[in-house]
Amino acid sequence: MRELKKAKRMLWLFGIFKIPLIGYVRPQLLELSDKRMVIKIPLRRRTKNHLGSMYFGALAIGADLAGAYQAFHLSAKAQRKTAIVFKDFKASFLKRPEGDVFFISEAGEQIQAMLEKTFETKERITESIRIDAVVDYYNNPEVVAEFTLGLSVKDKSKNS
Repeated sequence: MRELKKAKRMLWLFGIFKIPLIGYVRPQLLELSDKRMVIKIPLRRRTKNHLGSMYFGALAIGADLAGAYQAFHLSAKAQRKTAIVFKDFKASFLKRPEGDVFFISEAGEQIQAMLEKTFETKERITESIRIDAVVDYYNNPEVVAEFTLGLSVKDKSKNS
């Protein structure tokens, strides 16, 4: 619980000082573990498009966070400095998201293996990870979009 509280504060600070657009959509970190991460972006005026559903850009921010922030978390746990970027981004929009959207990553073990490999080899490691976007998460979850992101990590630690 304490770790989640700290991660929420770090996400908030990251959204203010590093990438203000993240802060603008006000993401909420709901779950963070070594295996799974859940981010919620509320549907409101800031995140809506002209049809009343979640705007494409807000969906992209949620998918980005669900993958990258999990990688940041695992890198920090290893106490290593890591360069984390996306090499590509693919999306399938299945249904208009007309409510709060929950972005789910279950790629924690995959990301951990990528980090271990870059710590060992010092090479950039790139793999595709999957993020699902879901509405009505607590009652009747429905996938509204599927994202595949080419996550790329590289060890930047000096004394490793």
